[in-house]
Amino acid sequence: MDQKELEKELAAKEAVKAVKQNQIVGLGTGSTAKYVIIELGKMVKDGLKIQCIPTSNKTAELATSYNIPLVDINMVDHIDVTIDGADEFTKEKMLIKGGGGALLREKIVASLSREEIIIADASKKVDKLGKFTLPIEVIPFALNYVQLQLTALQGKGKLRQLDGKPFLTDQQNYIVDADFGLIDNPPALAEKLNQIEGLVAHGLFIGLATRVIMGIGDSVQVFN
Repeated sequence: MDQKELEKELAAKEAVKAVKQNQIVGLGTGSTAKYVIIELGKMVKDGLKIQCIPTSNKTAELATSYNIPLVDINMVDHIDVTIDGADEFTKEKMLIKGGGGALLREKIVASLSREEIIIADASKKVDKLGKFTLPIEVIPFALNYVQLQLTALQGKGKLRQLDGKPFLTDQQNYIVDADFGLIDNPPALAEKLNQIEGLVAHGLFIGLATRVIMGIGDSVQVFN
């Protein structure tokens, strides 16, 4: 296992300590979140009783393969704890998410969660967000309009492709990866993006993470 993967695994093992008996747990999507699912699978096998809400079809499939019980998000009024990854984070716990294409569900799950724990390897920590392009989920009908609005905000948007066709999210939407350069004021940009019709979610997660657990070397560092 290389250093990044080791750091992801260490962060996941620390994060699952927050999961208690009979809780509703949100499961993130991506290469870091998979370690959480593996650990929770072991805990369920050893007697932990939880119900989980996946943030993507891929996560649902992986959780099912580890016999982790799933529940429909529309059947609950809260989520006790969610553990998810991030593409970038700052020490103020501002995030860019959506590299895996699940940002809409991830943001809904995060918003419903009493605790949102983000896990990451050390490479994901930045002083300013924006080196990683900002994923933006948009309904296909609004693609051109949203692109024009991003240009007006000095962003350069590129439609995400997969095998020569537009990448489709689990909700059958497109993703535009937008380059704003380093973002001086993420909350202000988030507010502007929130005003664009047809844009259903953007990857700026502001005020949602309660804790970030970062694997670094053979230990972890926690940002509260």
